[in-house]
Amino acid sequence: MARGDDETLRIRLTAEEDARLDALVARTGRSKTFYVHRAIANHFDSEEESFWVDGATREWESSGRISRPAQTLWKELGL
Repeated sequence: MARGDDETLRIRLTAEEDARLDALVARTGRSKTFYVHRAIANHFDSEEESFWVDGATREWESSGRISRPAQTLWKELGL
């Protein structure tokens, strides 16, 4: 999507969420859109990391490799 071809998304906020957003906007002078974009971006980062961790864990578990507690490995490495 090219810049300027932004999509519009309508969401419903609870009264509490809307009040919190309004208070934040009033304190900072930034727009509601700014904070909604920021919240979505942060959520994507978190979700993408969770999916990566899940995939890496499944790959490790299906590899048949043996794991051991981190403290055991640190001790073996003299850490």
